[in-house]
Amino acid sequence: MRLALEQAELAYAAGEVPVGAVVLDAQGQLIGAGSNRTIGAHDPTGHAEIVALRAAAAHVRNYRLPGASLYVTLEPCAMCMGAMLHARLARVVYGAVDPKTGACGSVLSVHTVPQLNHQTAVEGGVLAEECGELLRRFFRERRAQAKTAPAA
Repeated sequence: MRLALEQAELAYAAGEVPVGAVVLDAQGQLIGAGSNRTIGAHDPTGHAEIVALRAAAAHVRNYRLPGASLYVTLEPCAMCMGAMLHARLARVVYGAVDPKTGACGSVLSVHTVPQLNHQTAVEGGVLAEECGELLRRFFRERRAQAKTAPAA
């Protein structure tokens, strides 16, 4: 999760919502990393998890990542959980919960739908306070900037 937090810091520095993700193979080797880039890339799919999955898939030259684990600083949304299920990840570990769009139990529980042809183990709350504080700091600063910005 520390590596995912490093990725989140990169997103923060770029003015993106500070979410970071990494993918480790079954032996624990880093095979993909990503940070949010939705704003800069004008890409609604530019979530950290998707960026990390793309990097990992390119690294192993396969869209399937059996045995791999993805660590992400914020509970994944439905889009990201769908991609992780398609990649056949063994495990997803997240930090802070997302009470607005979280798809690992907060709003939805995508990984528990029995009709899906793959289930992924999910663990939440790892370094949750650190992950959450980075997000809170980002949004506090955004709100403060909005208050001091001149009216159009």
